[in-house]
Formats: sequence, structure tokens, C-alpha cells
Amino acid sequence: MPKMKTHKGAAKRFRVTKNGKVVRGKAFKSHILTKKSPKRIRGFRHDTLVSEADVPMVKKKLARG
Repeated sequence: MPKMKTHKGAAKRFRVTKNGKVVRGKAFKSHILTKKSPKRIRGFRHDTLVSEADVPMVKKKLARG
């Protein structure tokens, strides 16, 4: 059976920490920012963890066990 290839779309969006957690960026931060409060926009800067239910799928796409 051949090796699994990394899903390049997922590789650009997610990263795995040393402890095996999967990190993602926040959505809604790219445009139409005038109606969003500065406090809300600042919150978009920080990365967050992927939901536990989605972690196995994301790790499979990243070709890491």
C-alpha cells in the first residue's frame, strides 16, 4: 500500500503542536471589518484548538498518525 499524501489544503490551515494538539486560525478576519468591533477583531488574531471530534480527520489529512 502506498504512503498517504499530505492534503495540501489542510496543511496550509492546520498545524500540530509537540503535544499532538491540532491548532487552527480563526475565521471572519479577512474582510468586511468595519462593522466588527475592535475587540472582536483582536480576538481573531489568536489561534485556537480544533474540536476534539474533528482532530482524527485533520490528522489523517496531515498524514500524521
